Amino acid sequence: MKKIVNVATPAVCVVALALSVVAFNKTNAATTPNQAPAVTNVMAGQPVDLTYAAEKSLPSVVYIKNTQNSKVQTVEYSDPFEDFFSDPFGGFFGRGRGNGNGGRRQRQVETPKRVAAGSGVIISADGYIVTNNHVVDGADELLVTLNDNKEYSARIIGADATTDLALIKIDGKNLPAIQIANSDDVKVGEWVLAVGNPLGLNNTVTAGIVSAKARSMQEPGKVTSMIQTDAAINQGNSGGALVNTSGALIGINAMIYSQTGSNIGYGFAIPTSIMNKVVDDIKKYGTVQRAMIGIQGGDVSDYVDSEKEKGNEVDLGTMEGIYIGKVVEGSAAEDAGLKEGDVITHIDGQKVPKFGDLTGIIAQKRPGDKITINYLRNKQKKTATLTLKNEKGNTKVVKDADIDVLGGQFKSISDSQKEQLNIGYGLQVMKVNGGKLKDAGVPQGFIIQHVNEQSVKTIEDLQKIVKDASKSKEPVLYIQGIYPTGRKGYFAVPLEDE
Repeated sequence: MKKIVNVATPAVCVVALALSVVAFNKTNAATTPNQAPAVTNVMAGQPVDLTYAAEKSLPSVVYIKNTQNSKVQTVEYSDPFEDFFSDPFGGFFGRGRGNGNGGRRQRQVETPKRVAAGSGVIISADGYIVTNNHVVDGADELLVTLNDNKEYSARIIGADATTDLALIKIDGKNLPAIQIANSDDVKVGEWVLAVGNPLGLNNTVTAGIVSAKARSMQEPGKVTSMIQTDAAINQGNSGGALVNTSGALIGINAMIYSQTGSNIGYGFAIPTSIMNKVVDDIKKYGTVQRAMIGIQGGDVSDYVDSEKEKGNEVDLGTMEGIYIGKVVEGSAAEDAGLKEGDVITHIDGQKVPKFGDLTGIIAQKRPGDKITINYLRNKQKKTATLTLKNEKGNTKVVKDADIDVLGGQFKSISDSQKEQLNIGYGLQVMKVNGGKLKDAGVPQGFIIQHVNEQSVKTIEDLQKIVKDASKSKEPVLYIQGIYPTGRKGYFAVPLEDE
């Protein structure tokens, strides 16, 4: 059975792991002084010379090494005899007190150092590089090697898991930036090259054609409107370039469709139309401004087929478009009067026969942008204008909140505190300087164990939860923990001023 293979998830060894293509999704970037010429029209049936494209694009594709240092982590493990043999005498017989937690215990383990590899594309002469989020995720160190073997340390400017894109920066000048083409102009059947560093074979070029556009991989929580190609893509191609016959970038290689984890003919790239918007957002706002219509649904053809399997005959007036299965309360779609059962056929005059077409268009928009939607209701043509909203349900710029907004200083609890309070982990508030903790009444000395139902063991855990909550519809931290006296405590900490 065919399946999407997450070749982006690195294969971990004690010292090395292979980071590669994930499975499961308008910036004025500087370009090289000599722009590539327009694609030469080739007579049907004639061979295509791809040497120019390879020559132009190879210097712009880099090798990225992701190093994750060894760390000490607290992990839970199961002791089936813990509760059965719990010692009522408080450890007098050597086994210790039962925690009443079903035999779950904690211990500290040291993770091995890990090294991963991927690719990236230079998009400006001053050192901005686009790659996949999964190529740089979790990195303590990033080392970038250019085509001419020069090495640079890199820093992450911003990353977005939803589109699986990241922007990193090296300190360089006059770097060979790639020319960026408009992926909307790409045609099915057009010749393309995949450029990257697969399987440890650096500076590799493979050729194929565009097999499909706006391919949706239906990954929950992901933006997947992909360019599909049969150019060979393997582990290590992640973050590399998909270029046209002029050597201009049309997509960032990101995933493969495979039973084995190796190329069997289908690869997928994130189009530059989405990449440009993500890069621009990261530079301007520090995070991606995600616009939402506020509907749940899918392709009309899929809906009709599913109804036929139930024995129902359905006539929506079309077999192309997006069937609306649900309208989200308070969304742009609800404000514009869209309803369950409507079929979206066009956005801003552009036909949207598949869900991937819709997500590709919306991924280029920002909250506050207006779009015109043509749709069918009971086979009657209708038009609506929507003002897109963000994840919070408004049109404001969304920025990641930093842990500093809490106004506190924190440290992980000591082993003696764990033993004294009979707990396995926690983050203690060492000082309250003001900010949201003070407003909510969280005192100095309080030990935070859970926030928004997630365990908090390190400052990094808390930082991530704060960032995620700041972008949600309900930007509140629900804190659970324990006082130094052993009494439990609960606090609600709003991250926004009312």
